[in-house]
Amino acid sequence: MGDNTETPRADSDSGVQRISNWHAEHYRKASPVQKYLDGVIAKLSHPALLVILSGAIIAWIGANLAVMWAGGSAVDPPPFQWLQGAATIVAVYIAALILTTQRREDNLTRHRDQLTLELGILSERKTAKIIELLEEMRRDNPLVENRSDVLAAAMAVPTDPLALLNAIEDVHRVIAEEK
Repeated sequence: MGDNTETPRADSDSGVQRISNWHAEHYRKASPVQKYLDGVIAKLSHPALLVILSGAIIAWIGANLAVMWAGGSAVDPPPFQWLQGAATIVAVYIAALILTTQRREDNLTRHRDQLTLELGILSERKTAKIIELLEEMRRDNPLVENRSDVLAAAMAVPTDPLALLNAIEDVHRVIAEEK
């Protein structure tokens, strides 16, 4: 029981925590206006807004038609130009709100995509190194037949990201030319 060895701790928790902190920092750095707009978009994106807007439009049209059928002068007679103007203004503001918040979120997405790409490249390099070490161990072990494995040798070489990108661009170019 006098064992002084410690069980190694997985770094995945600290990595997950760092990514969570990175996301939290992104939102903490938002200006008060951005935070307010995020809140407005969160409220506008609720399904209840569709019910409220539909109800308001139906009530507006119904009230104006009821006044006309009763023989009165409607505030906004068909084709409901005021309603159309109000709908246009609301649509412009909602589109501006969405574009404003989307631009900020796109920045976070670009960083997340870059992180995913770098983690994928790192994982591929680690896998290639493991294959290389296994092949070396197989060659050095007198109990295992030493044979040439072309596939393992190819997999032991890390992929060149720029060569892969060029190959992808070539494929896309060929596809575009075929259209």
